[in-house]
Parts: sequence; structure tokens; C-alpha cells
Amino acid sequence: MNIDVPLKELGTVNSHALIDTVLGLDEEAWFLNVNRQNDYEVHKQTQSVVMVFCGGPANDLQVSKEAGWDLLAEPAIPLMHDLIGKFYPPGGTIIRAMAAKLLSGGRINPHFDSHPTFRASHRIHIPVTTNPRVRFTIDGKPFHLKVGQAYEINNQKTHSVINSGKDDRITFIFDYMPPDFVDRR
Repeated sequence: MNIDVPLKELGTVNSHALIDTVLGLDEEAWFLNVNRQNDYEVHKQTQSVVMVFCGGPANDLQVSKEAGWDLLAEPAIPLMHDLIGKFYPPGGTIIRAMAAKLLSGGRINPHFDSHPTFRASHRIHIPVTTNPRVRFTIDGKPFHLKVGQAYEINNQKTHSVINSGKDDRITFIFDYMPPDFVDRR
């Protein structure tokens, strides 16, 4: 969603349970759903544990629970609902939720999120791991997202990520579609 700034800080979050759960995942969990990597060139160097995903046209959106639901729902749902309750109007729906890993040495090339749902939903990032050599750029400006914080990114601006560090960077991402857009569908 175009939020008029590249990045909006949502503040401190208690993400310890989510972090512990994500870091405790078996390696196979990162390969249960590879659609994102196969369907979107910019995500070729990532891995995902997908909880919720949507497909289809914006006027007939199909939101589904994915393989990562059973792995992440317990710590993720309260955290997502807490952020929604503090910052967004009630009555909307979460249309995407996942842990996304950018491998050490990997990059997500500059792009903007083009599906119509991205113009109508808030994209929230909750860092799980990071390192000083991760560079997240939005609209030409560099940002360093910190563990223990939550952020909304303007996914309608060109954005990219480079992980030049020795450790993978993992972020929990979810998209919240507010009720005004849900009602128009």
C-alpha cells in the first residue's frame, strides 16, 4: 500500500515466541511451499515458510492456509492481531503471512509489488534475524530493520534487499487488507 513514506516504524513488539519458533524449524520446512520462489523471479534467492497465501484476481481472491500454518500459527496469530488492533481498522483480513529467508550472499532485486492486492493491503515486516550487512532499500533510501521491532513498508515504491553478511536474514511478513477493500470485493 502506498503509505506516503517509504517505511513506517510500528514500534517494539514481543516477537520472542515467533523468533524461537522460526529458528527451531527443520530445514525441510523451508521447502514445503516453493511457489513464491518459482513464480516470482525476485524471490529466487529466498526460502519461505508460508502460513497464508492468496491467489486469483483481486475481485475473486482465494485466501488459503498453507503448509506453514501448523508450524507458525501459534506464535504468529497473536502478534499479527496485536499489531492490527493497534494500527489498523478492525474487520479486515490477513491475505498473506510467511517467514521469508534471504540467504547469505543473496539479493532481492529492485521491484515494486504489482498485484492489485498489494495496493490495497498493508505489508508488515517483523525481523526474526538480521545482520549489519543487510541493506533494505525503499525508494532509493537505505533502512536497517531491527529485531524486536515491527515496520510497515511502502511496497508501491521500488524496494530491494541485499544480504552481504555471513548469516541468513529472516523476516516474518504479513499483508493485512483493511475492511473497506474487503467489502468492495
